[in-house]
Amino acid sequence: MACFTDRSVLITGGTGSFGKAFVRRVLDECDPDRLVVFSRDELKQFEMRQEYPIDRYPKLRFFIGDVRDRNRLYRALDGVDIVVHAAAMKQVPAAEYNPIEAIRTNIDGAANVIDAAIDLDVGKVIALSTDKAANPINLYGATKLCSDKLFVAGNAYSGIHATRFSVVRYGNVVGSRGSVIPYFLSQRETGCLTITDPRMTRFLITLEEGVSFVLASLERMQGGEIFVPKIPSVTISDLARVIGPDCEQRTIGIRPGEKLHETMISEDDARVTLEFAEYYVIQPSHSFWNSKDYVTSNNAEVTPCAD
Repeated sequence: MACFTDRSVLITGGTGSFGKAFVRRVLDECDPDRLVVFSRDELKQFEMRQEYPIDRYPKLRFFIGDVRDRNRLYRALDGVDIVVHAAAMKQVPAAEYNPIEAIRTNIDGAANVIDAAIDLDVGKVIALSTDKAANPINLYGATKLCSDKLFVAGNAYSGIHATRFSVVRYGNVVGSRGSVIPYFLSQRETGCLTITDPRMTRFLITLEEGVSFVLASLERMQGGEIFVPKIPSVTISDLARVIGPDCEQRTIGIRPGEKLHETMISEDDARVTLEFAEYYVIQPSHSFWNSKDYVTSNNAEVTPCAD
């Protein structure tokens, strides 16, 4: 994480579950010149400031704003070296019922971040994505796939600017707000856990693992990659059994827009995917860098996934 020393870092959606874990890690282990939390919820920012008082954390700044607001982003990114884009509308049912709102945040917001980063000469931008962007069947996944494509393409139209964009894609974050584990924990005392389908599987990653992977990807990135960690998959029924071993399981059916099984990499993307020891790299369709040189620079054994 030496890249953060004396650098200015901004995280969009910084008061969310990932954002708070990211801020905690950076403040504990790095020495940035400035760490900016960009989000639209003033109450969450207030609560976060109580946790990190200004006299002890003078390098931590808070910036109220929305990624939909292009002008506000330009103001926030002025002088920033590294951006982690974590802001998104994430709930699948909410996106299904409010599609325009999901598009404005997840697609228009991504485009605003890209334009501001290029025009203000930000060095690196890494965007958080989801397994739902691989062969999407719901609007949330479709907007994140579009967002991924925008960030990858950002490398092609940065022009004379040196801004580089990459994406990190992973599954459900254990313990994050709105995820299934807190939901099961809240139901455990009732003696009954409601599950959508006992056959349903989901990829799981902890918050700390997610933060570590993003930080490592920031070090590795050359621009245009989609980084995918190797993480376990679990059935919802097994997860419910672990959380509430004595609880009854009641099946309520799959919600609108949900898949029975998620995938991290589509079959078509597998043809252009490199496999490393602990992660995959989906290469960009446009050639921003040479695969052989990329493997050498990462000092790792690698094979094309399609083989």
